[in-house]
Amino acid sequence: MIDETKNPWKSLSKEIVYDNKWISVSHEEVITPTGTNGIYGKVHFKNYAIGVIPIDADGNTYLVGQFRYAINEYSWEIPEGGGLLEKDILTAAKRELIEEVGLEAQTFTQICIANTSNSATDELAYIFVAQDLKFVDSQPDETEQLQIKKLSLLSAFEMVMNGEIKDAISIIGILKLKLLIDEGKFKI
Repeated sequence: MIDETKNPWKSLSKEIVYDNKWISVSHEEVITPTGTNGIYGKVHFKNYAIGVIPIDADGNTYLVGQFRYAINEYSWEIPEGGGLLEKDILTAAKRELIEEVGLEAQTFTQICIANTSNSATDELAYIFVAQDLKFVDSQPDETEQLQIKKLSLLSAFEMVMNGEIKDAISIIGILKLKLLIDEGKFKI
């Protein structure tokens, strides 16, 4: 039986080959779990990923549409962004909701923590549901050109199921919330 608490990888060396204010990329010489020499490239994120599913009093949610440079396509997703590792995660979630959608919420419920791509990155995503909403002025980042779509939570779920939503954090959050609602573990 494998000891799940013991790391079978051995790091021989690590060199940072790229670094900016959001990420660093390292090249590492390793001994693999099977005892062979190998290399590993790892992306270290300097922020948490934050996702927020806002739910209004009528059971509607709000998606954000934007063109994503890295994938070269338009993406519909829950409001999301980053929070500095040394800062409070909930504060970052509140900020993202205001920035992207122009909503403040009285109630935040964390429903999930997820690894976004654990074969190559150490990024963690924290996903919240925001309720008891009120509108405020949005404050998008200077690099963001956003479109907001109000729709039922069921419609957002259908967008996941038919492939219109491909963003991993959005898929994880929307599916998890749907399951929690269906199991009677979350009320909207």
